[in-house]
Amino acid sequence: MNSSRPLRIGAVLFENFEILDFFGPLEMFALLKEDAVITVIAEKAGVVQSSGGPSAHADMAMAAAHSFDVLLIPGGIGTRKEMLNEPFMRELVRLAETSALVMTVCTGSYLLAKTGLLDGRKATTNKKVFRMVADAVPAVDWISHARWVEDGKYLTSSGISAGIDLSLAVIGKRFSKERALEIADHAEYEWHQDSSWDPFADINGL
Repeated sequence: MNSSRPLRIGAVLFENFEILDFFGPLEMFALLKEDAVITVIAEKAGVVQSSGGPSAHADMAMAAAHSFDVLLIPGGIGTRKEMLNEPFMRELVRLAETSALVMTVCTGSYLLAKTGLLDGRKATTNKKVFRMVADAVPAVDWISHARWVEDGKYLTSSGISAGIDLSLAVIGKRFSKERALEIADHAEYEWHQDSSWDPFADINGL
């Protein structure tokens, strides 16, 4: 990633996405101000309904987008339907392959794993559905006790709020740990910096 220009974030939307998976990380990136440019993409530009009720707006169709510094893939119940949506999955693969980093939140890793791009790699996902996801895509080395996992350019995080921790980790790597801490402080968020910190694994019997 070129540190001399703004960080280019491509945020993927689909019907019934999880709200915090999407907007939690984006708030951290948005607090970079002029050092980040966020583009929201979906299969089609326009309004996209979340699983919780509120909608979001996609700036452009995925087919019109090119590579990003960070491709953000949220989770949510809508991932199950999109896995069967061949045009969506085709564009997701293209964008994942051409982006510098690919970041997933919650079951966004399940969606990405279904493309085959995580085969042979380490990854994690929401601990409430961990066994289901691990059984569905056994070619991935699923790590149960992890808040987030980094394997090459693929960064996968656990359930919902874990995406905020991962986004701050990305900011720390691109800019500095001090910048990430400033953003966390501004957001009044307690950043969990240890990627292996995951009490939810034990809570869910993993």
